[in-house]
Amino acid sequence: MAVNDTHPDYDANVFAWWRARDVYAGEDAVKAAGTRYLPRLDSQSDDEYVAYKARASFFNATARTAAGLVGLIFRREPIFTLSSSGNVQRPEIPAQDRALKQFVADADMLGTRLTAYAKNLVDEIMLVGRAGSLVDWATSSGGAMGSEDRAYAVVYQAEDILNWQTERVNGRIVLTMVVLKETAESKATDDFENERVEQIRVLRLAPVQSLKSKVQSKNEDDGAQGLTRPTQRSYVVEIWQKRGAKTRRGKTGWELVDVRTPLRRGKPLPLIPFVFHGPRHSLPVVDKLPLADIIAVNLDHYRLNADYKHGLHFTALPTAWVSGFDKSSELRIGSSTAWVAETPGATAGFLEFTGQGLTTFERAMDRDERLMAVLGTRMLESQKRVGESADAIELRQSGENSVLSAVSISVSDSLTQVLRWVYWWNSTETTPDAIGEDRVLAQINTDFGTKGMSSTELTAIVAAWQANAISRETMFELFRKGEVLPAGRSNQEEARLVGVEPQRHGGTEVGK
Repeated sequence: MAVNDTHPDYDANVFAWWRARDVYAGEDAVKAAGTRYLPRLDSQSDDEYVAYKARASFFNATARTAAGLVGLIFRREPIFTLSSSGNVQRPEIPAQDRALKQFVADADMLGTRLTAYAKNLVDEIMLVGRAGSLVDWATSSGGAMGSEDRAYAVVYQAEDILNWQTERVNGRIVLTMVVLKETAESKATDDFENERVEQIRVLRLAPVQSLKSKVQSKNEDDGAQGLTRPTQRSYVVEIWQKRGAKTRRGKTGWELVDVRTPLRRGKPLPLIPFVFHGPRHSLPVVDKLPLADIIAVNLDHYRLNADYKHGLHFTALPTAWVSGFDKSSELRIGSSTAWVAETPGATAGFLEFTGQGLTTFERAMDRDERLMAVLGTRMLESQKRVGESADAIELRQSGENSVLSAVSISVSDSLTQVLRWVYWWNSTETTPDAIGEDRVLAQINTDFGTKGMSSTELTAIVAAWQANAISRETMFELFRKGEVLPAGRSNQEEARLVGVEPQRHGGTEVGK
């Protein structure tokens, strides 16, 4: 088995991922794929097919829908609960707080804020239904603690996660191997050369053999009895790069160039710091593309448009015809010219297309556009001319919003796992799973309605707080969901502003 061999689930879904990216990229990418998305007509030459494809236009409903769905999710900023601030049962730990604040400000050490990092994840999940985050540790030169000694995350696209394995270890299913495709900079001969080489990063959870097991295996003669028994497992990283020659099977050979064992507090990591992101869960299992149906209809619309434009090209313009005229005479069309024939009974006219042939294509394209509007949460649908109540709109869109809610909840869960790894690098817990939601938590927006809180609802919430039915914190959270409080303002900041502002009664300021 070669290091670049792929998982069966990868092979079953990679073409769907490529198709989704081509459709999302737009007309140039779709047309560059040629017959993959637009088959040739019978007996069509190369030049005829090029003209046939050039006349077609691609209506990119997929990209427009994806942008609208992601916009609905991020119409409100994500909320990140960081460290133990505000927890009276646990003192604040400066190292964890500092690490998390650095991570929120720059999640990938490329200047990407955590909110933008989360948006990139949702973009990938909405398009291909899969992504991954590798949490790694950057060490400053010389090995001494410095400003760059911190955890960071790297996003891997679905096509770059080649293989993976899971096993049951200590009563739970854990990742034991992940194979990632990436590129690295090679040694340049001058300052202007920037050559990149393809490499594969293998993340393994390798068994660690005890000294007793090794000695026993060395002294015993029987091979079956001399098998070592793993006592524990640790995280190991292998870097493979391409060779120049190919193997007998035609595959490019790979060479192991580096093996390293990342350490945390002087000890190997007990788990692989890799997190899968999906539309419904954060498991390694490949899930269905959220936009798979609309992508299929979008390509069908493209093929119908190509046939429609092909028919228009040959039938839309009227064609002049004559009978009884001299064949050697030149006839010009225009209001200033007249056709004169000396032959009795000579006639002339125009050939024009009549019938329902092209109308059938028009109706089929209209049907596809309506279907894409329904599949794309009605974002592409023309607005109704009749009035519609807010409750009716909310009921009509509740089914589509459930898909968005599933994506938001899934990304919130997987992004919380990433935050646990970042927190864990600077903490004393045994595993990241020991870090609860009271210390780190990511919450992506799940309220996609554009209707704010009404005055009746606002009055009822304040009355419930005054009657001690709800706490002030709960009241502030309801106000935030109802878009009464501005984005980014904490409950403590709002309480402080309420305390310092003078109360008003009957137009007269009180408390000054």
